[in-house]
Amino acid sequence: QVHLVESGGGSVQAGGSLRLSCTASGYTFSSACMAWFRQAPGKEREAVARIYSGTGGTGYAGSVKGRFTISQGNAKNTVSLQMSSLKPDDTAMYYCAAREGYCPIGAVEYNYWGQGTQVTVSS
Repeated sequence: QVHLVESGGGSVQAGGSLRLSCTASGYTFSSACMAWFRQAPGKEREAVARIYSGTGGTGYAGSVKGRFTISQGNAKNTVSLQMSSLKPDDTAMYYCAAREGYCPIGAVEYNYWGQGTQVTVSS
């Protein structure tokens, strides 16, 4: 059974930085997509950043491009999200997600989810 465990959320002032990490276990995909989603109260879950293990290719939401960086560990079962220049609009629950194969942006396409970690950015 696949398990995803996130860490690294917290509270920060606007302009600050946070780093989220996710470790996956229990899967043996030859290639996989790992992604970070976020969901603020009353809003839909949105894809923030994605990385495909096969090529290392990445994708970002327009709202975070240039501020957030997704990266994969050498073992390819860990993924991190470095968040800089944080804004109050970045406040949300952040979820790590994974699926076999390519990296779609729709949350429904992902089979495996972590429990989430809260990020709060104050002005």
